[in-house]
Amino acid sequence: MSTQLSQDRQPLSHDDEEEEASRLLRSQSSSALPPSSDDDEVAFESREKILIVDAADEDSTEVPPFSWKKLWLFTGPGFLMSIAFLDPGNLEGDLQAGAIAGYSLLWLLMWATAMGLLVQLLSARLGVATGRHLAELCREEYPKWAGLVLWFMTELALIGADIQEVIGSAIAIQILSNGFLPLWAGVLITASDCFLLLILENYGVRKLEGVFAVLIATMALTFAWMFVDTKPNGKELLIGILVPRLSSRTIRQAVGIVGCVIMPHNVFLHSALVQSRNIDPHKKGRVQEALNYYSIESSIALFISFIINLFVTTVFAKGLYGTKQADSLGLVNAGQFLQEKYGGGLYPILYIWGVGLLAAGQSSTITGTYAGQFIMGGFLNLRLKKWLRALITRSFAIVPTIIVAIIFNTSEGSLDVLNEWLNVLQSVQIPFALIPLLTLVSKEQIMGVFKIGPLLEKVAWTVAVLVMVINGYLLLDFFIAEVNGLLFGVVVCSVKITRVRRGRNEDEDAEGKRAKHSLAMAPLQLEPEDLGFVVGSDGALGILRKSLKKRGRPRGSKNKK
Repeated sequence: MSTQLSQDRQPLSHDDEEEEASRLLRSQSSSALPPSSDDDEVAFESREKILIVDAADEDSTEVPPFSWKKLWLFTGPGFLMSIAFLDPGNLEGDLQAGAIAGYSLLWLLMWATAMGLLVQLLSARLGVATGRHLAELCREEYPKWAGLVLWFMTELALIGADIQEVIGSAIAIQILSNGFLPLWAGVLITASDCFLLLILENYGVRKLEGVFAVLIATMALTFAWMFVDTKPNGKELLIGILVPRLSSRTIRQAVGIVGCVIMPHNVFLHSALVQSRNIDPHKKGRVQEALNYYSIESSIALFISFIINLFVTTVFAKGLYGTKQADSLGLVNAGQFLQEKYGGGLYPILYIWGVGLLAAGQSSTITGTYAGQFIMGGFLNLRLKKWLRALITRSFAIVPTIIVAIIFNTSEGSLDVLNEWLNVLQSVQIPFALIPLLTLVSKEQIMGVFKIGPLLEKVAWTVAVLVMVINGYLLLDFFIAEVNGLLFGVVVCSVKITRVRRGRNEDEDAEGKRAKHSLAMAPLQLEPEDLGFVVGSDGALGILRKSLKKRGRPRGSKNKK
């Protein structure tokens, strides 16, 4: 039998041998791709990825020529990433920068967006070149204890960002319901977005990206409407973009703008989103092609986000710069101030603002849920059903947010305090995203030929250090203000109590036992104005803050009188 088989087997021709070798090479390359077994968590299953091109038909080392059709197929991840630049916290920072600094910080907004683009392009580069996202690589490259620390800190950052985003959506719902729905009800409505995410995921990645495109378009249209309605000064706008200006009054807003360009969870998110396209990381030409298209679409997405942020800043620069309301402006009262300034009209500007804010809040909370799934799955290598993973991720943020909404529902000042603490939480987490990203993207063992060059590495570290130093400044300044206020209150309170007790002792010496008995029976008398910064309905820290000298607020928090 074996002799017969040998006789039947025909020798392969030269062309057949090349074809067979090519087939085996493709098979080996496919087997070297990141595994997608039941024991290994991946960002997207093979069946979920979008097919860009059949790599077997093209040379794997050559970059194909530019194609508009391919650019369209690669378009999507950058726009989901850009949502973090348009969340309610950023919008609040925009309106406060416009109200306090006018048009003078538009140039800084532009360059801060450019710095954010650099970081996000490095995140995309890491994901495409390795076939792994940042959370997976941290789990694989760092010791187990370090990976768990990074996961915990990233989850904290995500929870802090999600609380701000959910509260922003709830405020928008409250505005659009004309105050009928309380804040906690808006939080519950917003919490349902995890189920919307699950429904959309069942229809494929492109459908999900289409929904985000609609939400971004909604923001662009509403804020552009406000821009046209308020008629900002075009000359001042152009000067604000082209001419750097900074004053002592606007220094804190400037620091806040730069410090808010990097959202820790967004760095992890983008490295996972780029894997939604079927790219073989072992084919140099395919990887470089993907990086080229992702660079184009991410740049377009962040340019659009910059324009939207510019609309918001200039609207409030035109309407409220130099007014007495500028120092007490926030998401809750911003629309009402605009309504009083420009009136109702056929489409009241208050409700246009509410629609834009709702689109920003809903889109950012959905991407937050999405990021949470990648972060948890990547760091912990959990193979959970999507609905369970989304529910767990959502609960981390929704449960504390509901508590916050119930407690602070009627206190705008308390929401201000909460927002400041959440900004501090975000500042603390920045290094836990930037340092791993820049370390990994600079290692040849991980990136291969796509390791960033020395010049780009220096620029990236300069930007990262600048962002971390600025966030550190905000963090230090915040705690110094809190500690100084607390110590000042304790010292004055101690002085007052000592003075009262000394007076009592003098009275005891003069009056004798009768005066001593009288004073002992009398309650301690402290004037409210002496201890106003220690006691009160807002609590110690809230009143302490109000007793300090009026000062600017960091980006994303309100300036209270």
